[in-house]
Formats: sequence, structure tokens, C-alpha cells
Amino acid sequence: MMFSSGKTEEGDTKWRRQIDRFVKENQQEVAALFWGLWLENGNSKGTIGIDLQPQPHFVYCPQIEIEKLNDRVENRLQEILGIIDNNNPEIEVVMIGIGKGEIKLIQFAPEPTPKVCFEQIGKDVNSLLEFLEAKMKPEITG
Repeated sequence: MMFSSGKTEEGDTKWRRQIDRFVKENQQEVAALFWGLWLENGNSKGTIGIDLQPQPHFVYCPQIEIEKLNDRVENRLQEILGIIDNNNPEIEVVMIGIGKGEIKLIQFAPEPTPKVCFEQIGKDVNSLLEFLEAKMKPEITG
């Protein structure tokens, strides 16, 4: 991952708006996926992310890599690291959007909670991943 100031406002704003809209429109499913992955792995693999390259898909962002990136960008990601470290997965979803050389924090507290979303939707993690990634591809461009 790299960090830049986003020289083209249109491109920078576009993918960020698309991720925000996608997450808002699919909030229950995203929360369910977040909880399912949390049950499987805790934070042992890092923070869940949406990587836009080469096409939108879910990834894990290892904590050590986020910390290294923070060092390279003169601690400009310190706030994001604090949010990740203090995340309570029982009530709040925290993910990272990864665009071309940029990252975006995705954070929300769904109603109902992530655990209840997972229980109500009743799909396993792989089914949720396939469903959400299939929906993301036409809706989010990097």
C-alpha cells in the first residue's frame, strides 16, 4: 500500500463515495461478514479491507503493514491505528478501503449489532464474501 495526497480530486472522491454508498446500501451484509470473519480469525490476520485493485475484493490488512505504512507517511495514519486498536467488534465495524495509493477508513455501528446481522442473514462467510464481491464489482471502480 502507498499513500498519496490524491492529486485528482475527482478520482479520489469518486472511489471513496462509491465505497461509502456500497457499505451504506449493504450495511447488514457487510456487518455480518465482518462478524463472521471476526469469529473465524479475531484480529490475528489484521483488519479487513476492500482492495479496489485489480477489481474490488476483500483482503486482510496485517497490523504490522499498517504500522509500517504509518511510519512511511510520518504518522499521518496514527488516528486510524488508534481506531483499529480500540475497535469493539461486537458493536462497530472497522475496515479499510484501499484505492490507488490511498486508504480510507470505513467505520460504522450497525443496528442491529454485527453479531445479530450475522445471525439474521444466516449465510456462511464464504457465501457472504461471494455475494458482496459480486455486488461490489459493478458498483465500485478504482
